[in-house]
Amino acid sequence: MNIDELKSVANAIVAKQKGVLAADESSPTIKKRFDSIKVESTEENRRRYREILFTTDGIERYIGGVILFDETLRQSTRDGIPFPRLLAERGVIPGIKVDQGAKALALHPGDKVTEGLDGLRERLAEYRQLGARFAKWRAVIEIDEHDLPSAFGIRANAHALARYAALSQEAGLVPIVEPEVLMDGAHDIARCEVVTAQALQAVFAELDAHRVQFEGMLLKPNMVIAGKKCTRQAGVQEVAEATLRCLRRYVPAAVPGLVFLSGGQSAEDATAHLNAMNATGAQPWQVSFSYGRALQAPVLAAWQGQEGNVAAAQQALFKRCQLNGLARDGKYDRAMEAAD
Repeated sequence: MNIDELKSVANAIVAKQKGVLAADESSPTIKKRFDSIKVESTEENRRRYREILFTTDGIERYIGGVILFDETLRQSTRDGIPFPRLLAERGVIPGIKVDQGAKALALHPGDKVTEGLDGLRERLAEYRQLGARFAKWRAVIEIDEHDLPSAFGIRANAHALARYAALSQEAGLVPIVEPEVLMDGAHDIARCEVVTAQALQAVFAELDAHRVQFEGMLLKPNMVIAGKKCTRQAGVQEVAEATLRCLRRYVPAAVPGLVFLSGGQSAEDATAHLNAMNATGAQPWQVSFSYGRALQAPVLAAWQGQEGNVAAAQQALFKRCQLNGLARDGKYDRAMEAAD
């Protein structure tokens, strides 16, 4: 492990105005996205769609890293340029999703645990050879108003995240650690803050026990937000304040950056919340983004699987990247959404 190299990669991903494009949708997830625009999820359609994303002019100004899926890491442009090389030559760092999805946690009804540790050391070595410089593992924390998650469910996911992170650093890859407290359900923002705090406390205790170097990792947290079914949705400023309050208590200052997940928020809400956090002033870490749907939903809507719509799709992606780049400086305004 070369800690200086890990630190350099982590800091480059969250450099000024930059964040992460999450293009690591699994085959079932990308099928759902394609179904919404009536496009068949063939390997070629998936390859072409990712090529449209990665060849968009100017995104390197706002995108420091791209998370790829196993299939995508091995694909190339129409001209035969491997996607990892294409991104690296544009100054965008390629990364890879390495977990194998969340499954029910045995004997703990309602809890889930992410699988994929078996054979991970060998897969990480291969991914690094293929051009990846960082990795990502998502833990799913189910939440309700009272009982979920269980204390053991949190510990099980924290332990898996730490084992993954240690293996990643051993392989020379920056780990993005993602303990996602879901925003489904009817819980309020206070309940989300309690559970997020519990998850972060457990995760960093496990990371420390596994000797993970905080300076060579990134955290991909959820925002502290009410569940979708909650009758009272918190305002933008309330979300920003609750999120920063929680993270300042539990995330060490040694971590270079936070790359927030959007978690099912609208593209506009995800950008507004990121902007509000950065508008409060400097934090111990870079406050950035790692968005999937919040960057891609407008792209899919514009593309519709038609070659004649590629320019419009790329324009939609550039705009969302630019707006989130502004939010990194606290300079975004919702009025910008209507601008050309």
